[in-house]
Amino acid sequence: MAGLKNKDGQDGAVIKRVARRHAEDAHGGAWKVAFADFVLALMCLFLVLWVLAARDQENLQQLLTTSGGSPLLQGNGRQIDHMGNPPGTLIPRDPIPGHNGSQAASKSMVRDSDKQAVNDEPERERRSYDSEADLRKLAAELSEMSRKAGLESNLQTVITPYGLRVTLHDTDKQGMFERGSAIVEPRFRSLLQQIGAMLGEIDNRLLLVGHTDAARYHSAGGFNTLSNWSLSSNRAMAARMHMLQGGLAGESVLQVVGMADRAPLDSAHPLAAVNRRIELLILTSGQAQAVVSMFGAAAKGSAGIPGVASALPSASDLSNLKRDTIGIR
Repeated sequence: MAGLKNKDGQDGAVIKRVARRHAEDAHGGAWKVAFADFVLALMCLFLVLWVLAARDQENLQQLLTTSGGSPLLQGNGRQIDHMGNPPGTLIPRDPIPGHNGSQAASKSMVRDSDKQAVNDEPERERRSYDSEADLRKLAAELSEMSRKAGLESNLQTVITPYGLRVTLHDTDKQGMFERGSAIVEPRFRSLLQQIGAMLGEIDNRLLLVGHTDAARYHSAGGFNTLSNWSLSSNRAMAARMHMLQGGLAGESVLQVVGMADRAPLDSAHPLAAVNRRIELLILTSGQAQAVVSMFGAAAKGSAGIPGVASALPSASDLSNLKRDTIGIR
């Protein structure tokens, strides 16, 4: 460095700065930015999944509960079996106390170790409605109940030889379920609970049958896809569940089935609203025993299968049902 002089003629030192690069410096800080973006995206994904889970839970709660209701039978801490309760569902499984509900549902027995509480009401003995006069009285009560709910055009009744046939069907203005689902609309949900409370006071057995119109799912055709069979069955099960919440005794239900679109009331118009319906068959004592005998062991002294055939509805009864429901003569 000798021989280098500054402007004053004095010797000066020359300082040379050498940049020392490490191998990792070739990438700079870009990886940090990428990692931050990845963490942010992951957090957004978890947030979206949480929101979707909360929405699904709200829909399930809407299906299983009502305002002031509970997914459990009122007062007895027993959970209603809703469509099998599939594994992984968001429905809470822990029993919770029931809220105050209908008169029939609130008669749960509160007992000490070996004596009954003083404020328990004695449970009245239930009787079967078997005569035509009894069934007409029952039909009148159901009609009045639907009128007060503003759904008189959605409920039809007809007395048959095997009991009272109650049809809850859609109209062009009012549907019973959300489209393509088994979620019951609020007014129908309340009506089903009232019907359950009323039927909980009598000893008749009943059948529940779900029906759809002929509209198909876009994915229908495969074995594992949704279809009108599963929809009609799920809707019948949903109707059963809401009636149980109202106070219907679980042992009163003999059968819950779905018939898809195989039995339309208006066969000339397969997509008619009246074909989307839930039917309650409130059986007389003899017909209830006939149904039990058909699928199980016949009771002692019963006529067996020959007696069942003699009690089938006549053509005039079916004609009256269609006339009263959809105006076909």
